[in-house]
Amino acid sequence: MRTGLGRLVARLALAAGLGLSIAGVSLATPNPVYLNQGNAWTAAARADFYGRDQGSRIIRLAWLRALKTADGAPFLQDGLARYGYLPNPNGRFNLPIGFMAAGAAGNQYAAMNCSACHTRQIVVGGTEYRIDGGPAFTDFQAFLTDLDAAVGRVLADDASFAAFAAQVPGAGPDLRDEVAAWYRREHALVSRALPANNPWGLGRLDAVSMIFNRLTGMDLGPPPSYMIDDNIQPAIAPVRYPFLWNAPRQDLTQWPGFSTNGNDFFGLIRNLGEVYGVFGVYRPRRQADHVDFLTDNSAQWTGLGRLETLVRMIGPPQWPWRIDRALAARGREIFNRPNWQDGGCVSCHGIRPGPFRPTLIPPRLNPTWATPLCDTNTDTAEYAILNRTAQTGVLQGAHLPFLQPMGAQAKAFDLLAMSVIGSIVQNSTTLSPYLYVNSAMPLPPVAQQAVGSFALQGTRLCGQQAGPHKYESRVLQGIWAAAPYLHNGSVPTLADLLRRPEDRPASFRLGRNYDTALVGLARDQGASTYLRTTTGCDDLASGNSRCGHDFGTNLSDADKLALLEYLKTL
Repeated sequence: MRTGLGRLVARLALAAGLGLSIAGVSLATPNPVYLNQGNAWTAAARADFYGRDQGSRIIRLAWLRALKTADGAPFLQDGLARYGYLPNPNGRFNLPIGFMAAGAAGNQYAAMNCSACHTRQIVVGGTEYRIDGGPAFTDFQAFLTDLDAAVGRVLADDASFAAFAAQVPGAGPDLRDEVAAWYRREHALVSRALPANNPWGLGRLDAVSMIFNRLTGMDLGPPPSYMIDDNIQPAIAPVRYPFLWNAPRQDLTQWPGFSTNGNDFFGLIRNLGEVYGVFGVYRPRRQADHVDFLTDNSAQWTGLGRLETLVRMIGPPQWPWRIDRALAARGREIFNRPNWQDGGCVSCHGIRPGPFRPTLIPPRLNPTWATPLCDTNTDTAEYAILNRTAQTGVLQGAHLPFLQPMGAQAKAFDLLAMSVIGSIVQNSTTLSPYLYVNSAMPLPPVAQQAVGSFALQGTRLCGQQAGPHKYESRVLQGIWAAAPYLHNGSVPTLADLLRRPEDRPASFRLGRNYDTALVGLARDQGASTYLRTTTGCDDLASGNSRCGHDFGTNLSDADKLALLEYLKTL
């Protein structure tokens, strides 16, 4: 027998007309309706966002164009739409949004940037809507797995390789060795890291694990492979892609809040770490008495700066459908209740000033928004990843002046911090701050600002929710466009998030169909085969727990409807 919000959800589902079905997730129109995301977000800015090179280097473009799928079709035949990537009207070589050709002609790589994972398309009543900066509905794990398999088939026998080589312009005598070297590295990552039994699925990835794995497992070892295979560990703590609008205004970022944020410099630190985790070439080396971070480093510094500027220009998407203004006004009163126990959201998700961050251009002090961190009894798997250790490889013995040298083993988190900070300081000053010898050399100001920018925050709370597994509580502008919810994407709609954890869906389909009443993923996803199965409150470390964040679950059905209506307006 249905009670409470169960009846409410059933009524909303019926009202939304969820019998509508579309073809599979891979079918996205190249001509969607673009939502209003502010006057600064122009067509020119959008095109730049979709195609700007940040320094990731996936595979040589000529190789990718010569690869075949398992059934013999060109790998790029559908523009990677089968993985959920969206067609780019300004793209070349049938590459989708967020993928581009990078490098000099004749030596180009297929590259990718942040828009590949942060551009969303939803469907309502048969019409598709584009949300720039929204969490993408893409299957990154399937893409990595299939790309690895395609190269593996090329190397399987002489006939397969000969057919492949015939399609690669200017193929030289070393082509097989070059392809085998690529496969040696990428296959180690795919086979060791990607979960077989519980794949990430649509719209999620274990970003922290993959950054740690690429950095410590593929960059710090000895040449020619640079591999330390034992540093590659299972990527089993998936999170959903966050939305990008307002991200540069947070004073802390990343789901656990470990990255200082709020100006271009800290934005560069955040984005460089992403490049190193997504196909960036990064091979630090010992150069006399210091670590050389840049000689073999593909980061595109100008591109990274421009992408951060573009992200600042993306406004939260405005709800394009009818709003019941009277109901929303009532929901605003509930949202602004100071006590979270009464259903109020403002204590964690309201706009409050954070610290000023210094900038190099006027205004010299950049205002931020405070980003509270809460332990609300949600899934804890990501925190186990943050505590992983790794062999330090080429970085063993390196240190900042006056600090202890890096040992043979260290936290992967600390190796990431050293790599990002060292690269940025060396790029800014031409001097590496990390030495293998004792020195009284003072740190340059840029290094002083960078040190400590990666740190797990121990004290900042919201809603009086202390605990060891804190995640960021962001301002909720545009939250209606960010389903599924919780950091691990385990709750399909905002209506479901207002239900008690035990009453939330144990499984649900993933796809682009959107429910304007439930505010999130529609129950019917047409031909989509993507199913997310979640776990209960007895397994908070599964990576898929739907539990926690039970605020507002005791509101009346009428109050929940009002709160949902207000959240549409943000």
